[in-house]
Amino acid sequence: MRTLITNIGELTTNDPRLAAADPTGAADPTAAADPTGTLHDAAVLVEDGRIRWVGPIGDAPAPREADETVDAAGRAVIPGFVDSHSHLVFGGDRAAEFEARMAGQKYAAGGIRSTVAATRAATDAELRARLRGLLDEMHAQGTTTVEVKSGYGLDVATEERLVRLAAEATEEVTFLGAHVVPVEYADDPDAYVDLVTGPMLDACAPHARWIDVFCETGAFTVAQSRRILEAGIARGLRPRLHASQLGPGDGVRLAVELGAASVDHGTFLTDDDIAALAGSETVLTLLPGVEFSTRQPYPDARRLIDAGVTVALACDTNPGSSFTSSMPFCIAVAVRDMRMTVAEAVWAATAGGAAALRRDDVGRIAPGARADLVLLDAPTRVHLAYRPGVPLVHRVWKDGLPVA
Repeated sequence: MRTLITNIGELTTNDPRLAAADPTGAADPTAAADPTGTLHDAAVLVEDGRIRWVGPIGDAPAPREADETVDAAGRAVIPGFVDSHSHLVFGGDRAAEFEARMAGQKYAAGGIRSTVAATRAATDAELRARLRGLLDEMHAQGTTTVEVKSGYGLDVATEERLVRLAAEATEEVTFLGAHVVPVEYADDPDAYVDLVTGPMLDACAPHARWIDVFCETGAFTVAQSRRILEAGIARGLRPRLHASQLGPGDGVRLAVELGAASVDHGTFLTDDDIAALAGSETVLTLLPGVEFSTRQPYPDARRLIDAGVTVALACDTNPGSSFTSSMPFCIAVAVRDMRMTVAEAVWAATAGGAAALRRDDVGRIAPGARADLVLLDAPTRVHLAYRPGVPLVHRVWKDGLPVA
């Protein structure tokens, strides 16, 4: 199946090499400096789920060479969003907690335990339906790749259920048995670490690609986090980490030391944290929906980017601290409150998320990449921040097939 998308007014490729060449092949240094690799008056040819060709309209294959032609009518096209941090498999609702927080109650890690009780009580069918509903929301808003964590079971049987169900929907599954210490181990958290690194890891590793820990006051110490991540690494899982959400700590430097693909939140970072990230391949995934929902201060993305830190944006969809599935919303907040440019925010929500998942086949529109594309009902990507809350996603393709 060959699909030609033509008359694209603005095309975000995230491949600077494509924008650095004009139709005659001459280099444009200004375009090369733009990581979004933006083309104007462009076209894209998709074949069998992959990008086959990208370039100016004048050089595009003839429509007769395609099975289907889509006229973008001057609209913008961007890569499908890559949401590298979510918690989509859970039971229950925490709207009352959100309402109390808006009235002045402080967010704390322990609130997770109420979701644990509801999740343990839910059936597979109920959990699968919640997961499917949230994925449909994400697709409708342009997300084509999503990472899904466990973490709301905190016992062997339920954690295994969560990663198994998540694996039905995505290859990016993260085992997060170390989300918080469950109430039954409150007096002996090290015994819970024994469970996580033993029987729970044994049950969950076959369904997961990643291992994660909430390294934070009220959750797991640096020593406990190291032990859990190293156990996962020994089982072939790759590390990622929640850190510095509720206050400063040593989690960021632990993530860098262990070569974690990403460290997520980073609300409270020290100069040493930033220096460590800037000198590493660990991506810092910022989650603006959390700060919006908890009224904590927003991270200063401008400071991070200027220091050389690779930044991703994700929704952190979860029932407690960020119950949004909208990457456009997160982009708008990042631009307004975290001092990112629109280009930086869109890159972070696409190529940045891909980097946080160690993927080079998504998050860009370039020959060989998966054909994950979003056609906006807008002439430029700027409208994602310029018109917050407006449904601007016109069409979505995943692996070359329409999903929204």
